[in-house]
Amino acid sequence: MPPDPAQGRPRTPPGHAGLQAPSTGPARALRRSTELAPVHQALICVALPGLAISSSQGQLTGQGLEGFYHRGRRLLSRCQIRVAGREPLAVQARMISADRSCFTATLRVASDAGPDPDVVVERIRHAEGTEDITLHSSAQRTLRLPLEVALGTDLADLGAVAAGSGGRELPAMVHDSGLRWSSPTGSGPSVLVTVTPPPMDALASAGLLRWEFELPPGGRHTVRLQVRAIGEGVGRAAGHSAIRPFAPATAQGDDARVGPLLSACIADLRALLVRDPAHPSDVCAAAGAPWRCGPAPAEALAAARMALPLGTGLALGTLRALARTQLREPGAAFGKLPGPRRQAGGQLPPSCTGIEATLLFPVLLAEARRWGLGESEVAELLPAAERCLQWLRTTAREGPYIPDPGPGGPQRCETQAHAHRAALLGADLLDAHDRPGGGELRQWAEELRRRFQEDFWVEDRGGGRPAAVRTADGRRSAWLGSGAAHLLDTGLLGAGAWAPGLLDNVQTEHLARLFGGPGLDSGWGLRSLGVKEASYNPFGHRSGAVRVHETAVAVAGLSAAGYEKEAASLIRGVLDAADAFDFRLPEMYAGLQRVEGGVPLPHPAACRPAAVSAAAGVHLLATLAGIRPDVPARTVALSPMRGAPLGEIGLTGLRVAGQVFSVRVSRLGLAMVEEAADELQLGV
Repeated sequence: MPPDPAQGRPRTPPGHAGLQAPSTGPARALRRSTELAPVHQALICVALPGLAISSSQGQLTGQGLEGFYHRGRRLLSRCQIRVAGREPLAVQARMISADRSCFTATLRVASDAGPDPDVVVERIRHAEGTEDITLHSSAQRTLRLPLEVALGTDLADLGAVAAGSGGRELPAMVHDSGLRWSSPTGSGPSVLVTVTPPPMDALASAGLLRWEFELPPGGRHTVRLQVRAIGEGVGRAAGHSAIRPFAPATAQGDDARVGPLLSACIADLRALLVRDPAHPSDVCAAAGAPWRCGPAPAEALAAARMALPLGTGLALGTLRALARTQLREPGAAFGKLPGPRRQAGGQLPPSCTGIEATLLFPVLLAEARRWGLGESEVAELLPAAERCLQWLRTTAREGPYIPDPGPGGPQRCETQAHAHRAALLGADLLDAHDRPGGGELRQWAEELRRRFQEDFWVEDRGGGRPAAVRTADGRRSAWLGSGAAHLLDTGLLGAGAWAPGLLDNVQTEHLARLFGGPGLDSGWGLRSLGVKEASYNPFGHRSGAVRVHETAVAVAGLSAAGYEKEAASLIRGVLDAADAFDFRLPEMYAGLQRVEGGVPLPHPAACRPAAVSAAAGVHLLATLAGIRPDVPARTVALSPMRGAPLGEIGLTGLRVAGQVFSVRVSRLGLAMVEEAADELQLGV
């Protein structure tokens, strides 16, 4: 989600059109615009804290968000090349991996070459700040090719660039085998671009580097640019360090797309890893690129939870990092995790993500324990989970419901679902460690369930639906959206059993039918607001767009409740959308109804990659196998989707109890474990 979407992100206008020195000098003021800076067509390479944003043309022109970034600061905004005095013709742009992109362009240089290009220019751009420019010659004679690279930067913050106020391009200085720029205030970092081999000429006033190469027939030559900040810690991307929080899992099946989807999701999660600065061994997932390259507590916890089939490493790092932020001053907020407000659409005030994070913390710890998190790590984090549960009990004393964003605020149905799940899984966790409070939590959860089924259920001619929100004085609003999916996400208890939910069986059936209907199922996934609701907007991030995370939550909940037809439709829709997005799932896309031959429409401001969407892809595939571990009891149960909506599928290299776990589901919906830790007893 972009920062403050109401204000928009203006686009930076074009920079240098060519490589000649501009007539006004390098310190040109960039005019502002009210036009939104779109990212849906950008190639975004991520290896946090590094980021490279490019257009499909490959040239970095200083327009919009283009450039190399480090820790949210644009280190290089322009990187334009000319070969033999001309700009190459772009023919292809593609992502090689989550952190690398490739741009291919051609030129016709030899006078006797006819209409065919005889020089290919390939650029490999890496998020960590390198670019390789390679010239390939297929001419029949030796070519002498001049190569010019024009560089520039404004050293602006990403937020300022997004708002169209990136500032003036700074003057360059020749430094060693490249160029250097310094902050005009002297307080910010300097930027150094070094090149290999060293250039023949360097013109600081134009930021211009020049080489001349002799290429024989079939010859090639490469120039490497390396961009780095001086004056602040650089460090290597967390995803490329010795820390390995994810298993190298793979997927195969009748549907050939499951493999690329799982690979892309794991790669995106790895690219979004960030370290806790004070404790570098602890990593968690940033919310998404390019807008939110830092951790958002609720989303970091949700992503770690859905990624548990890949191992408990991400959960451990996330829990440790967030436990250090927990509020411990006496008062009503004791035990709460801080979190920013999140826009909730036009119907409601912003929600408090700190409430969601506080309720997710004990849930993630309890479920990570079921997947095999060591008892010593659980014991280390148990006091923080107890404080979260103490906050829940303190807040619930004012009534059976948890208001969001705070006292006197609206009572959202999904917040009650989070609270109910936290109470039951938290009680399970407390009992396992002989800690007091489990009985009180279960008693409160039972009262909440009884009251919720009466207070939040709105009868209508279709059988009824849960109210999206209830005010403190009892008024209910019954619009329908994907937030209700959290009512189906009850959490994992012992022996592979799901915790009971807030809805009774009849209410669950009605909700499942609504999720399977055209009002919410767009054909590409679950809409965040039904098409018949007054505020529906297919591009509204809380009012009609498809949010991949909540669709995955709905799929898992529907499958667990036995509504596999509805779950299968949603999982097929998301897989088809993933295919259209080259398997890099954005955090959201338009909720327009699918039509024959159509493709999902991207949201121009969506993060891509996004941690919760990447983790949701893992969650969807794991749901097909229905893996339900209970490592403390040394068991793992399987509850696959019997309809096998994607045909046969095999998941290899997952992690249960810290050991390799592989499972296969046949076309008949029968699951078989192919590899598991010796101490695990298998069941269905």
